[in-house]
Amino acid sequence: MNEKNAGTFTLINDKTGDKYTLPVIDGATGPSVIDVRRLYGETDHFTFDPGYTSTGSCESGLTYIDGDKGILLHRGYPIEQLAEQSNFLEVAHLLLFGELPNPIESDKFIHDITYHTMLHEQLMNF
Repeated sequence: MNEKNAGTFTLINDKTGDKYTLPVIDGATGPSVIDVRRLYGETDHFTFDPGYTSTGSCESGLTYIDGDKGILLHRGYPIEQLAEQSNFLEVAHLLLFGELPNPIESDKFIHDITYHTMLHEQLMNF
């Protein structure tokens, strides 16, 4: 998640009239989120989300998931596209460098991986 502050959200306790201002954070993809990390400390109340349907569980610069819409992205690419059109080393390049390789980058990456994974014959005896 991109920790870009997108404003605030005010929560009002109907019983006491107390107001709590919580930051709103824009994600790189998907809806903005209300940052409730301080909520318990300030209000002595927990949030309740049965089924975990409206709660972001973590920050990720790699993955975006929207289960209701059937969306799973890795570095912005749909998982279906990666599974059907990319090989293991292309996805490894994506995870390491943030983009799928072009043909020249792919050839170099495959060469570098192949060259650096060779083992000396003496290790066979070890």
